[in-house]
Amino acid sequence: MEITDAVARELARSKLTTGVATVFCRHTSCSLVLMENADPSAWQDLQGWLDRLVPENDRHFEHTLEGPDDMPSHIKMVLTHSSENIPFGQGRLLLGTWQGLFLWEHRHAPHERELVLTFVGE
Repeated sequence: MEITDAVARELARSKLTTGVATVFCRHTSCSLVLMENADPSAWQDLQGWLDRLVPENDRHFEHTLEGPDDMPSHIKMVLTHSSENIPFGQGRLLLGTWQGLFLWEHRHAPHERELVLTFVGE
């Protein structure tokens, strides 16, 4: 799910113009990713690649109590990020033309997720 606009709205509420935004995800089975946001096939390719890299039902996984997607979700989070730092200037996130910030859910069932936003600047 793209969260770029939500972070931008919170930055606008802060009234800061120049600095760094830190977005931190307080969970171990989802992650944050800066990714192309223009063509959905880029996201689908990334998702498919990571699913092939870390498949469910790997016989070597011991942590399976919460289902076959639980341990793969933890590994996927470790291979990606739980936080991102994005500079801002003139009150706007300084992302590239095709960059967006995504909360990447690695579990099948929907989960409520909490992000911590910190803006440092002037």
